[in-house]
Amino acid sequence: MAEPILVDARGHHCPVPTLKLRKAHEAAAPGAELVLLATDPMARIDVPHFADQVGATVLEITDEDGGVIRFHILKAA
Repeated sequence: MAEPILVDARGHHCPVPTLKLRKAHEAAAPGAELVLLATDPMARIDVPHFADQVGATVLEITDEDGGVIRFHILKAA
């Protein structure tokens, strides 16, 4: 399996994390895994909503040090 596509949106506020994720998602191959790093708490709402809109699956949301939220997203095949 290919390495996940890393989308680093740390330090950006809504809507930038979701916009960066959208751009990476559009360029990704079907079935690709994307990892979004965000520090904006609104991403907890925006990212699952975006995933629902495009048919992607949020595999996991984890909190990391420094207020970073890590989202693992799977693009539909």
